[in-house]
Amino acid sequence: MNEKSAERFASMPEILKEYESLESQMADPSIHADQGKARQLGKRYAQLGPIIAGYRQYKSCDDDLKAAKELADVDPEFASEIPALESALAQAGEKLEELLLPRDPNDDRDVILEIKAGAGGDESALFAGDLLRMYLRYAERQGWKTEIIDATESDLGGYKDVSVAVKARGNGEPGSAPFSKLKFEGGVHRVQRVPETESQGRIHTSAAGVLVLPEAEEIDVQVNMNELRIDVYRSSGPGGQSVNTTDSAVRITHIPTGIVVSCQNEKSQLQNKESALRILRARLLAAAQEAADAEAAATRKSQVRTVDRSERIRTYNFPENRLTDHRVNFKANNLDAVINGGLDEVIGALLDADKAEKLAAAEA
Repeated sequence: MNEKSAERFASMPEILKEYESLESQMADPSIHADQGKARQLGKRYAQLGPIIAGYRQYKSCDDDLKAAKELADVDPEFASEIPALESALAQAGEKLEELLLPRDPNDDRDVILEIKAGAGGDESALFAGDLLRMYLRYAERQGWKTEIIDATESDLGGYKDVSVAVKARGNGEPGSAPFSKLKFEGGVHRVQRVPETESQGRIHTSAAGVLVLPEAEEIDVQVNMNELRIDVYRSSGPGGQSVNTTDSAVRITHIPTGIVVSCQNEKSQLQNKESALRILRARLLAAAQEAADAEAAATRKSQVRTVDRSERIRTYNFPENRLTDHRVNFKANNLDAVINGGLDEVIGALLDADKAEKLAAAEA
């Protein structure tokens, strides 16, 4: 391995040391007495696995190239193998460099997806319903499990707001969990189409907001019940016989932060309370991470972010069957397929842009 390569992969000795330590700890039967810790170790071990495999492949290519160069002095036939071995080494190096890029710590988490109707009245609520179906169908294609946690329907059948949990089934490969795929879906989604309520055939523009929260486990966020104000009230809308007859809906206010979460989908007060706490934990985790990110950003030079979750991110133009993601200038003329869950290309474009940004930052 030459000096330049050693500099690029300077972190590998520490990663190898950590990987070996994890192997040793996981081989100890006593570690499984603490399921939470065992799960954390297993998750980290799975994260490091591809890096270790990539490094071993790189080392193998490097060793083969060195051997071929040494033997070429004795047998000229080995010289003919050198170009192919150099190419394999370069490819292995690029792959390892990608694997070593900083990972989002939430990439292995499930998510809570919140969709809220915005400007546009009933049409916006209908569009929010379309977005919900789009994400549910995408999740189905990915083999994920979905659960509607809370929803407020509009009069025409759309949603004023809806919260859905998206969960992976078991431990998948790193980079395949819901948050790793959906993390750039947060932002303002704009729609241009002729609303069902429009009698003159005019195209209207409306919008809906999407918020993607990494789902927090109880060990991630400790909620002090003394810091909560819990109000109960009667549910409204669909939900069974208990609606409008019992105080089953729950509103939780986290006093230190002012975060308010309401749930009314379930029939019992206890179930709605548990659902509200689940959303609250996710919001508290997101708020803590945003604060940490802001603090880190203040200590370094400003950095261009092509994938900014706060801006208007995407336009769905139904008359022209066109989708445009404004952050990476991605266009697709198959909106009908996208709205039915075919999000792979646009999500792939966003992930590629994020990877290119990280590579550029690493080389700077």
